[in-house]
Amino acid sequence: MYSQLKHGALLKDWAEEVEMQIASRIRGIERRVEEHQWRLLEAYRSHGISEQHLADSTGYGYDDTGRAALEGIAAAVFGAEAALVRPHIVSGTHAITACLFGVLRPGDELIYLTGDPYDTLEKVIGQTKDGSGSLADWGVSYQAIPLTEHGQVDWKAFARAAGPQTKCVGIQRSRGYADRASFTVQEIGEMVRRIRETAPDAVIFVDNCYGEFVESMEPTHVGADLMAGSLIKNPGGGLAKSGGYIAGKKRYVDQAASRMVAPGILAEGGATHGYMRDYLQGFFLAPHVVGEALKGAVFASAILEKAGFSTTPGWNDPRTDIIQLIRLGQPELLIAFCQGIQAASPVDAHVRPEPSPMPGYEDPVIMAAGTFVQGASIELSADGPLRPPYLAYMQGGLTYAHVKIGILSALDRMLDTGAVQRNNGRG
Repeated sequence: MYSQLKHGALLKDWAEEVEMQIASRIRGIERRVEEHQWRLLEAYRSHGISEQHLADSTGYGYDDTGRAALEGIAAAVFGAEAALVRPHIVSGTHAITACLFGVLRPGDELIYLTGDPYDTLEKVIGQTKDGSGSLADWGVSYQAIPLTEHGQVDWKAFARAAGPQTKCVGIQRSRGYADRASFTVQEIGEMVRRIRETAPDAVIFVDNCYGEFVESMEPTHVGADLMAGSLIKNPGGGLAKSGGYIAGKKRYVDQAASRMVAPGILAEGGATHGYMRDYLQGFFLAPHVVGEALKGAVFASAILEKAGFSTTPGWNDPRTDIIQLIRLGQPELLIAFCQGIQAASPVDAHVRPEPSPMPGYEDPVIMAAGTFVQGASIELSADGPLRPPYLAYMQGGLTYAHVKIGILSALDRMLDTGAVQRNNGRG
């Protein structure tokens, strides 16, 4: 492998040093995987999963036993009263939208406690009534509470903002494209407690994308009313071709289902068109696949720190999602990093990504995503907006070995720019 890299000898030295350095962190991830795998196995056995559950349904999709069983398993594993796990959900943004439109009504207010949410939700929320069908069009007001300079929730600002009109408080677990730490489940549990003190009747919603199976618990275990995510991220285990999930208290899951399907039909309909085998197997594999992605993220953080870059989380820091942020500082390094990841992809390795406008984003974005499933963030991908300080966001990896190769490929190209010092990490 190293003989195929231009700077292979140097990268081999760095990689070997790093793998000794991170060995204890890798063992810790493997123990967490075993904990989740046991929990999932218990859920599958208690729901009596058999060949009949792997069959597909057509038409209206009534009496789909596989779909019902998977949703029962998801609810049990996530510590929720109910769950929807559906191929009809287009993306994490779609799942979140169903939740927000499900629980909010004209005259209500949505507050995002953790600053502005991920860029793709801006059009969903809306700023003014413009006929687009946004929450603003439906008379739902909105406030985002900026985080403090230390990346913490500004509770004084929340207390000033919240009132009887505040019917939903949103929390984004992952950093998105923000330069801040992702929030742990323990931190989310504390947020839930303090929100209840100020806005006791508000629905507490968590965008759980990228976080599933990383920690021992999920936000619904610590009191969140509703959460949502994408199946082509963590919980699909790399096998889901599309889809998303919603989980939480039954009344709120039903309201989201009314928005997503239709009032009266709720979760009773929806054909699965042959997806159930992939969904049930992918959900079972998810802890292992997430573990591989986490191992890769730890390796990436350690070797990029050795190369002189700041990373968040650091290689030895606790993790609550699969996203690895790297502060590259220069546009050419961000471009080289993403092009190196793409060149090490199993699909479209010949494609050379360049920064370009993307729907829902304010700045040009460069994206490396040579994935089997389009846009699957549980497969190795990397992206970042072309704006200072030129941050790269890496996520996923179905195998640790692939992440390692991808990072070495990226570093090989970054060394070619001359902006990385070859003696970094030499001590």
